[in-house]
This record gives sequence, structure tokens and C-alpha cells, in this order.
Amino acid sequence: MPEQGESAGPGRDGSGGPELSVVVHGRNVQGHLGACLDALASQASPGVEVIVAAVGASAQAAAADRPGVTVVPLPDGTGDGAARAAGAERAGGRWLHFVASKDSVPTGAPRAVADRTADLAGDRDRDRVDVLVVDHLRSTWRHQGMPSPDGKHLAKQGRRDLPLADCPNLLKVTPLLGNRVLRADFWRAHRAELAVDDETFAAYAALLLADRVATLDQVALNVRELRAESIPRGAPEERYAVIDRYESLLNLVADRGLPTAARGALYDVMVGDCLRVVAREKLPDPVRREFFHRASKAAVALRPQGHQHPGGLEGVRRRLLEEDAYTKYRTFQTANQQRRKLRSAVVSRKHKVGVKVRDLRYRRALERPVDPNLAVFTAYWDRGVACNPAAVAAKLAELAPHIRPVWVVSAANVPLLPPGTDHVVPGTRRYWEVMARAKYLVNNANFPNAIVKRPDSVHLQTHHGTPLKRMGLDQLDYPAAAKGLNFHDLLARVDRWDYSVSANGHSTEMWERAYPSHYTSLDYGYPRNDVYYNATAADIRAIREKLGIAPGKRAILYAPTHRDYEAAWTPRLDLATLAERLGEDTVLLVRGHYFYGGAASPLAGLRKSGRVIDVSSYDPVEELALAADALITDYSSIMFDYANLDRPIVIYADDWETYATTRGVYFDLMAEAPGKVACTQEELTELLTSDAWHDAAADKARRAFRHRFCEYDDGRAAERVVRRVFLGESEDSLPPVTPVDERTPAPTPEEATTR
Repeated sequence: MPEQGESAGPGRDGSGGPELSVVVHGRNVQGHLGACLDALASQASPGVEVIVAAVGASAQAAAADRPGVTVVPLPDGTGDGAARAAGAERAGGRWLHFVASKDSVPTGAPRAVADRTADLAGDRDRDRVDVLVVDHLRSTWRHQGMPSPDGKHLAKQGRRDLPLADCPNLLKVTPLLGNRVLRADFWRAHRAELAVDDETFAAYAALLLADRVATLDQVALNVRELRAESIPRGAPEERYAVIDRYESLLNLVADRGLPTAARGALYDVMVGDCLRVVAREKLPDPVRREFFHRASKAAVALRPQGHQHPGGLEGVRRRLLEEDAYTKYRTFQTANQQRRKLRSAVVSRKHKVGVKVRDLRYRRALERPVDPNLAVFTAYWDRGVACNPAAVAAKLAELAPHIRPVWVVSAANVPLLPPGTDHVVPGTRRYWEVMARAKYLVNNANFPNAIVKRPDSVHLQTHHGTPLKRMGLDQLDYPAAAKGLNFHDLLARVDRWDYSVSANGHSTEMWERAYPSHYTSLDYGYPRNDVYYNATAADIRAIREKLGIAPGKRAILYAPTHRDYEAAWTPRLDLATLAERLGEDTVLLVRGHYFYGGAASPLAGLRKSGRVIDVSSYDPVEELALAADALITDYSSIMFDYANLDRPIVIYADDWETYATTRGVYFDLMAEAPGKVACTQEELTELLTSDAWHDAAADKARRAFRHRFCEYDDGRAAERVVRRVFLGESEDSLPPVTPVDERTPAPTPEEATTR
């Protein structure tokens, strides 16, 4: 590491060090750090270095092993200010560009910034440009690359470098530290004011403390604006800090002796921000009233002498603020809202107070108290008792029998329910009553839009697989996958979640990115996978007998996934030929819907002989996995669950490029497969008719895959979920997750025959 002031590589100014240090800092928020570093790592050069002040293990893992990137590991809980300081301490560049880990830097931007800062060098005695202000883009979950409103302010200054007194309008530039590139010596001189967690304060302070400011009318930052619902919520009273921030900044203006124009520009920013908090943020009325009172005192005390109110409605708002007329202000605000509603009937319907519920019975039921001993379960859009909800319900009956489970099941699937299952059919009178009064609502998909999240109810989202394909908001760029999905409605459903169950760190990260909201991730494992560690040899023998698999036969489960880009199911394997090549000692369990009909079908004889068994409608799928000696799949999430059994997995990927391009994927399965990969039926047949499907290389790949994706599955996931969610036990009191290498999966079919 270079000492303070030493250089780490050649820069354009001849100092020997890099011209620019891009300092990426913070946690791996919603899994965005990897994309940020992918874009930056390729742009590192002798004049541009990349430093990552990585907070926590997830960020450090995302930053590891990237060429051209220097990682500064920091413990969990390190604040943004401290992370920036740690990254800057390690940096060797003359200029520092701080980039939050959730954001990204467009291609070519570091080089353009480095060129601009090198041009600012000039005479060393007169080189007092401290801050370079750059342009940025904004991206949200819905829209990418939206231009900022700052271009006009940057363009006005051109290539000149000026004191802030001569360009006070730069205080109207969006207050981000990432759109201010700082001279390293300037940062060191003012680290106390700039290395703070409040980025808005640091962004304004950088301009106020600078001797001279330059601009670059070019985009050098892409800011990812996270959904407010996905950001941890602080106490409402914390918003008082907005007023404290501007009082400190305006005092700094006075201390620096900046002219009236700069003070007036910052004062206008303060008043505008305070009025936005009062008008738009969801605060309890006492807190809102107190905020207004404090903002009023600041507006009066800090108003520059001779400062004029703007005209129109904004001027009215400001006068009411200075008068501390909270009631009048709220009345004025309500009148304006009513005026807008009258102009648009559609808008008025969308903004009605309260929840619009179509069913009268449901509205009435919502007025009754929540039943603390009632739990609603459903799986796969009301298909029946299945998946993670079923495993949670079973453990609930064992650990908390006082809580009554009721299953939501479609009318068509009611005959398939286990005898004695208490259930309701969607849309019925009892359905609405149960949905309104249940304390616990458990689903592996999502409840309908009309369901109201009551404050004292608990929504548990269990999911139904580890994601390879892109999910949620990550489908925005994949219309074949989204198929008209209303993402606003999706997020409204996600906002009802209190807990989200995860089987591994990959899933946790992807869920937080694809479904950004305020829920708590439960890194406990998938309850449905408990059976892979708890099933006995007798269980496996019984399942195989039920399926008609003769003792000593090799059973291979073939479970392909659906293609979003196909209108109908397309057979991907010639099962008759494959079965013939594999011989009489192999049974194919096929979970798909493309069997030939009629007595003349090539499969007819194989099906009659039991060498090909259609298990497309067989539930639960976990029993099929336990019965199988090996799995063949393409991109189905069953591979992640089956890996718990530590049995061979073969990937048949005849259309990987098409699938990955059309559906979108989170990682390259071809490079990180859980075993051998075949791209043609001939390759697949050769693997299965030799020892290659379970050789040392296949075992090594499966071991790595299992460590990554079976991280929390150890046979006690359901217990952890029930104890935490239903019994309210603390995180520390739950059974710890057993390390992967210390677990013993259920016996293989071969082992089961000898026990």
C-alpha cells in the first residue's frame, strides 16, 4: 500500500501515481455491487485505480478475485462515512471519486474524469480547484438511465473553474457525493466534515468548503434509487435531523464568509426540502406538527436579510411555514389536493384514503379482531398441501398445536386434499372471513391483490425454489419472461411480506434485489428440504415400492423446466431411444407433459414394462427425488434441492444460449453446474452409459454446488421458521445451521436396500 501522498502508478501529471481513485464503498446492497465492479474492473488503468471499501462478508465476496481491484475489508456495521474514509486512506490517486456500492459508473467515465482533472493541474501554487462536479443518470426499479436535472447548471459554467461565490447555482445540483469528484488533499484537509454518514450533508459541505469548483458536463455516475419500502425504516423523529443538517450547513456558510447569493441558494434548498418532508412523507401527525414547528423556527432564524419569497403557491407555503401556521398549512394542502382530485376522476380513485376492497363481507370481517391462533396456508396458487408451506404446517402441528391451520385450495383441487384437511375455497364467504382474521398468512407465491395486510398479521413468504432464472423486477428487461406482469401490483404484494425464507446466500441476495421491500430475510433453509436429511431407509424403500421401481434397478428422475418463449410444451428428449440405450436395469421417472398417446406410441411398451414412469402429476416431488439414484434436469430449480442428497446430477442444456438470453439468468450454469453437462442427446447417453456421470470431476462440481446452494438446508429449517415466526423465539435461541460437511443426507436407494 502506498504511503500517504505516495503514488501507486503513472498519472498524466507526471507524479507517478494514478490520476483518479474510484472508491466504491458500503455493503452489497440488494446484490448490486457485483454489477458495479464488473463495469469498473474493465476500466482500471495506470491512470485510474479502483478501491473497494467492502462492508461485510457479502460485499467482500462480491469484490474478491477481481483483477485491477483493491479490496479494503471492513466489518459489518461500518457506516458509509467510515467506509469512505477507509477507502480514501488506501487510495493513491490525486483525485477521489466516491461511488456507493448500489450505484455504477458508465463505460468511459473514469477516463473522462481523469482527463478533466489532469487538465485542472496548472501551476501548483495556484492549483486550488478542490471539487469537480459531474453529471449523472438515475435508475429505478422501473426506469433505467433517466437524465438528471443538473445538466443546465453544469453547462452554464463550461470549462471555467470558479469560487462557489461566483457559481451559487451549483448548490442546486443534486446533493450526491458521487457527482462531486474531490481532490485528495482537499479530502484529507476536511475529512471530519466529509467522512460522515449523511451523504447529503457531505455533498453540500464539499461545495461550501472548496476554494474553487469546476464542472464536467458528462455523465460519470448512474445512481440507483432504491425503493423506499426496501430501505430499513428509522424512527419518525429521526427526520428532525433534516433541519439540523441545514442549520449546520448555513452556519458553515457564515463561517466561510460566503456571499448572500450562496446563502440564499442553500436557504431555498432547505425550505424546499422541509416542505417536501411535511407534504409527502408518512409521519405520525404529532411528529409532522413538531417537524413543521422546528422548520418554521429555522426558516425565520436562518433567512438571509432581504431574501424574497417566490410567487404563486410556493410563496404561500413559505409564508405559512414562517408563521408556524401548521393547521392553516394542512388546510391549504388539503384544498390543493381536493382541487387536483376534481380535475381527474381517475387520480381521485387511485388516491382514496383507505383500502378499496370489493367484497363487502371481507370489509366487515376486517373490522373484527385478528385471531392469534389462526394460520392460513396456500401453495402454488391454491393447488393444495405442498412445498414449503406444507413442511411449515407439519412442524407447526408438532410445536404449536394450539394454532389452527386452514388451507386455501381451488375447488378443482379439493378432492386431492389429505382427509380431514380444514380448507376454504377462494371467493367463498368463509374464505374472506379467514383471510381477514388470520394472524399468520403463509404462501410460496403471493396472495391476491385484494388481500389487505393488517398491522397485527404476519405474512410469511416461503418461495418455491432457488433462482437461476431472473425473477421479480429483474424480469423488466425480459418481456418473454414478464408476459405483461404488472410490476406495480407485484411490489404492492411484496410490501405485505414480513418474512422471506431463504435456502442460501445467493437466494437472499437475489430476493432482496428482485423484490425490494422492508421484509426480514430468514436464512434458515427451505422447510421442504428437511426431508432430504430426515428420511429413513424404510421411507425410501416404501416410496420406490409405491412407484413400482423394482429393487436393484437404477432410477433416474428427468425433470425439465418450462420455457417462457415456447407457446406449448416441446419434447427435448427422445425418451424411447434413451430408455432403450440405457437398458433394462434403468427406470426413467419423467416429470413432464409430453407423453405420446395411443397403443402404437414408441413409449407404450416401455411404460407397460415399468421402464418409463410418468410422474408428472405425482406429489410431493421430494419423494421422487428420494427414490431417484440420479437427476437429469435442464434449468429447473429442482437441481438446488436435489443437491442436498449429494447424489449425481446431470444437466441437459440443449438450448442454454436461447434460454439465458430470453429468460435471463443470475449465473452461468454451464460454468458452475452441479455435475456433468450434455448439450445433445448423444452426449447425455454417453454420460449415462459410462461412469462419467458420477466420476471424480462430477463429484467435485457437485460438492462446490452443494456448498453454495445448500448453505442453510440441514433438516431443521421448518423448526427454525416455526420457532421464530409463530412462537416468537429470538434468533440466538434457534437451532444453529449445521455446516454442509457435517450433515448426513438420507440414504441412497442402494444404501436403503441394505439397511
